[in-house]
Amino acid sequence: MPNAHHPSRIASALLFVAALLLGACSQEEPGATAAGGAQDSPDRPRVALIMKSLANEFFISMAEGARAHQAANPERYSLVVNGIRNESDLAQQVALVEQMMATDVDVIVIAPADSRALLPVARRAVQQGIVVVNIDNQFDRQLLAEMDIAIPFVGPDNREGARRVGERLAAELEPGSEVAIIGGIPGAFNARERAAGFMDAMQAADITVVSTQAADWEQAKAANIASALLREYPQLDALLCANDSMALGAVAAVRQAGREGSVSIVGFDNIAAANTLVQSGSMVATADQHADKLAVYGIEYALDILDSGQVPTDRTTPVDVISGDR
Repeated sequence: MPNAHHPSRIASALLFVAALLLGACSQEEPGATAAGGAQDSPDRPRVALIMKSLANEFFISMAEGARAHQAANPERYSLVVNGIRNESDLAQQVALVEQMMATDVDVIVIAPADSRALLPVARRAVQQGIVVVNIDNQFDRQLLAEMDIAIPFVGPDNREGARRVGERLAAELEPGSEVAIIGGIPGAFNARERAAGFMDAMQAADITVVSTQAADWEQAKAANIASALLREYPQLDALLCANDSMALGAVAAVRQAGREGSVSIVGFDNIAAANTLVQSGSMVATADQHADKLAVYGIEYALDILDSGQVPTDRTTPVDVISGDR
């Protein structure tokens, strides 16, 4: 005769199934990771960090820095880290902000993919009572004023940083040299500021900028643009790239064209791969805006605002030029 089902075995099986269902319901959404433990205290602020492309080493370093800071301050706040698939995925970034609003976070620290397109959803977050702090790419100041909202920017002076990188390049060139600028997404404030900083330095050194083109922060696009520039301007002396991912693409294009040593390259961000190229002489310089600390600066300021209720103002963070001679 078959064995009868023992009640304790049935109870154990039901508990096992319930545990599986509970685990399935608690999985994180793609693109989001949580830090700070599963049990949130009602007195501990919930902070959401929303970044741009997690394929970019700069934002990977930013996320790691934020997680390390939260791990060192677990009693101060909990943290959810979000990012988008690529630099231009505005719809996904808007959706991430809306998702964080729906979960009633206390703070959103955001590096917006576009300086204007993210402002309507950011305004809704502010109106909901969430403290919003802008890092990395500054929101459009005029549109902020028109919307009558105050969202502080915590980050470096991108124009000044790019100007100083450009000056380091200019020291390697002669007046009258020909250079080209490879920029980021045209709608991004930091892209425009870095291009302007590069232009400031070139004009001051009497160096000719023969072309300015946008590669949308992406390495592959920058490689294609750099290859085309090298063909169109055979006397080209240098490429100024508004981030290091694009600089890596430019380096690849220069090597492919057999022009290594005759075309100088600079970047911005000081990611590890670019730093190695700077130290080896394959790049002249880059700018370090301290990716591992940038989100932390924003989080610290947001927590200060949350505690004090003070009217937020912008804060400028450090940026340093990195070259082979330092």
